[in-house]
Amino acid sequence: MPTFQEIKKDNPIKEVIASAFDMKLDIEGAWGYTQALSTIIVTSNSPIIQLEHVLASMRTHIEMSMTLSEEERYGSINLTEISRKEVEPNYHKVLYEVTAMKEHLYKAFINEYKEHHGSKEFDMKKHFEQREKATLKREIVYWFKV
Repeated sequence: MPTFQEIKKDNPIKEVIASAFDMKLDIEGAWGYTQALSTIIVTSNSPIIQLEHVLASMRTHIEMSMTLSEEERYGSINLTEISRKEVEPNYHKVLYEVTAMKEHLYKAFINEYKEHHGSKEFDMKKHFEQREKATLKREIVYWFKV
């Protein structure tokens, strides 16, 4: 399993998100790797669980795509919440399953599907089995203070 570098706290999290994703969020703190480095949600116009998922997705995209070389990048990055636990008042410890595929493989699978879908020679079952084998699955923890 590849390892991914944690995002350094060189710049305020809200500035990184504004620059990378063109979103202005009322947040502070760090990238949620530990309780001491929680992302602090000051206010939100969205449901908290939804904002937490968005923040975890952003962190994952930075780690698995935006900071890697083109040949190492992942695409088709998806997060699914596995569990959440309230720790002390106001802290959420959320466990997510992340699925992703190397970007170049993902593009090749998409192109193969587009080109051959509907033809008699195209083995759709085999295609999706190969996609499943090429998919990386990992679990991440994200800490939030609300």
